[in-house]
Amino acid sequence: MPTTVITILYVVGLLAVFYLAMYIPDRSRKKKFNKMLEELKVKDNVVTRSGMVGQITNIQDEFVIIQTGPDKVKIKMKKESIASVENRKSDNSK
Repeated sequence: MPTTVITILYVVGLLAVFYLAMYIPDRSRKKKFNKMLEELKVKDNVVTRSGMVGQITNIQDEFVIIQTGPDKVKIKMKKESIASVENRKSDNSK
């Protein structure tokens, strides 16, 4: 009987370790992503998850408008579709 209890505790312990090994990095990744979305500003150059590159021209509650291409095409998309901010334009630049 004690061997069964030890085996069950071993399996539960392994499952807990695997769960924490996957949960903690994912939680920190989500935290960094949400912080990036909160810090979005007009004139930030961004890359979307689909690989589109553009500059933010307007920010709404859950949407952003991105200007892209030489024809200055404007695209409205959800904030969550932004993968990264490439380089921020400083307020001092002209």
